[in-house]
Amino acid sequence: MSNKPVTRFNHLTLGTRDVIATRDFFIQTLAWKLVVRPGNIEVEAAWLELSEGQQIHILHVPGFEVSPFEKEFGRHVAVDYPLAEFPALKERLVAHGAELIAPIRKTPFERFFFKMPEGYLFEVVDAARKPEG
Repeated sequence: MSNKPVTRFNHLTLGTRDVIATRDFFIQTLAWKLVVRPGNIEVEAAWLELSEGQQIHILHVPGFEVSPFEKEFGRHVAVDYPLAEFPALKERLVAHGAELIAPIRKTPFERFFFKMPEGYLFEVVDAARKPEG
């Protein structure tokens, strides 16, 4: 077996009480694209493409509650974004009900967190950063 990784990120599934609101939040703030989802899903759902071959699947879950462990040092989703576009992204996030959160841990690159209205925590990282360590 080679040293090259054999896996890569394919998709992440998020439960939500409101598929349409969650879908629209991502489309309007991060410009993720709606993709055709399989016809064999028996619950309300939406598939969004972050980048080629990487998706978020949003599924309606009655009575859904986000984990209380959505924190920087807990569960969160991190995405790359161009640093020059951070100010405009932050404006869109706030305009669509997100809470901006400053990082606790210092890094040699720019990043910030936001809690979306549904309660999930996302980290936005400078896409041009050099890896730490």
